[in-house]
Amino acid sequence: DTQATLEMLATRITQLQPRQVISLGDSFHDEEASVRLPNSYKLALKQLMHGRDWVWICGNHDPSPPEDLGGIFCEEMQVGNIHFIHEPLPDGKMGEIAGHLHPCAKIRKKGKTVRRKCFVSEGNRLIMPAYGSFTGGLNIRNEAYDGFFEAQSLVSWLLSGEAIFQISGSQLLV
Repeated sequence: DTQATLEMLATRITQLQPRQVISLGDSFHDEEASVRLPNSYKLALKQLMHGRDWVWICGNHDPSPPEDLGGIFCEEMQVGNIHFIHEPLPDGKMGEIAGHLHPCAKIRKKGKTVRRKCFVSEGNRLIMPAYGSFTGGLNIRNEAYDGFFEAQSLVSWLLSGEAIFQISGSQLLV
């Protein structure tokens, strides 16, 4: 999945031209994964990083800085009122943006069940979907999300190709 993910990332970076990229952890499968990257992937990633502030937030799969790639490595990062972290905190401070859980949501539309990666929030914090091309997802109705969101204000944004659909928590299936 590395080639497909790098291609997707290159497309987005070309479109958006960000000054800064913040990776919320689990960018690599384990601590040694960056060492095993083929040189062509390392070069592609370094080209994407060139001229940008690139931040690697450590994750449970990649708790140490990636070797020979550059960028800044940290446990968490505060930018104004936004707090970037890998794993959402139980107390969920306002402005927290986390990864780790790789949310997906399931809905029924026109008699069909659809499952997609999604963003999830209740207005105070946001959990981002996994960016990897073939990374799985954990249904936001799973007990792993218990206590992170107020059920009555839960909102998800389902990703479908180039479109994003806002879905209220009451429409989500287990």
